Amino acid sequence: MRATAAVLREPQGPFIIEPITLLEPGPGEIALRVAGVGLCHTDLLPRVAPGIPMPIVCGHEGSGVITAVGSGVTELAVGDHVVLSFDSCGACRSCATDRPAYCTTFFPRNLSGRRIDGSTSAEDAAGQPVSARWFGQSSFATYAVAEARNAVKVDDDLPLELLGPLGCGFQTGAGAVLNSLAVQPDSSLVVLGVGAVGMAAILAARIAGARTIVAVDRNPDRLELAVKHGATHTFDGILGDLGKQLRRATGGADYALDTTGVPEVISAAINALNPVGVCGLVGAQRGDLTIDPMQLAVGRTIKGIVEGDAVPRRFIPRLIEYWRRGDFPFDEFIRTYPLSEINDAERALHRGSVIKAVLIP
Repeated sequence: MRATAAVLREPQGPFIIEPITLLEPGPGEIALRVAGVGLCHTDLLPRVAPGIPMPIVCGHEGSGVITAVGSGVTELAVGDHVVLSFDSCGACRSCATDRPAYCTTFFPRNLSGRRIDGSTSAEDAAGQPVSARWFGQSSFATYAVAEARNAVKVDDDLPLELLGPLGCGFQTGAGAVLNSLAVQPDSSLVVLGVGAVGMAAILAARIAGARTIVAVDRNPDRLELAVKHGATHTFDGILGDLGKQLRRATGGADYALDTTGVPEVISAAINALNPVGVCGLVGAQRGDLTIDPMQLAVGRTIKGIVEGDAVPRRFIPRLIEYWRRGDFPFDEFIRTYPLSEINDAERALHRGSVIKAVLIP
């Protein structure tokens, strides 16, 4: 199966649009024509994380139309519209208890670019292997081969090309609020970093009925957008006394969600909590986090969150229903680019001039 893909051949090089050949889907797999795929900071990890085999096709927020199914796939069919999410084994203790984001093989399945056995399903024009299993999908391409277990069937009347980020970024932010933190009505939440994950968290906090929703970021345009979508207070993230300011605004926050990974910001978030508040952490941490024992001694909790503790086949339809009701307008955060302009989209992501870039093959 021939496809055109955005291939990263070296860590500091550009994405190169080139032809690749994909194997037909094997047992438990599907092939799909990609309608759209979100660009996320996680897709840039091969630039900085050692050990990821290159060349690689990234992309883990794909959506599209199934073109072929492998043996054993019975719940999906050719022509189905699907959103792809993260990969999991489906059999370990975490998967069996509806916590697939904590699958015991999550990292090799999602962050290696290869199958669990180290193989791949693609080669380039010279016949050399290309890593093409990023998050079990590698959807920076016109076609992708993915695990059927990763795919969530959606209705045909939806804007399919925009739905891919529901499989990771928007799912993570909304799930962190609704699932992981279980934000309660009339409570207070601080969201630190209002990119795609943070914006989804703000929308979800409004759905949950939070009384006070505080947005923290260094980008004034994003803070303005956060207010439009439910934030009651905003703060510049570079404030030296950020923790005190946040406590003053909330009276001691019930919940905080950090999406920045910046240790100093996380510490401010912890200090902003009331004595039994909970701070959730998503994304890669940027350095060691030092915690004063007194920050936790009063009863506070810090918890790591992966993929919003979501079961995608249940949670993505829930987000779509919120969108249909007008309560989760994730599409307002999206700017589309042709796949051929992926390097422009990456630069916009780094500048902070786009919340969520979606690439259209």
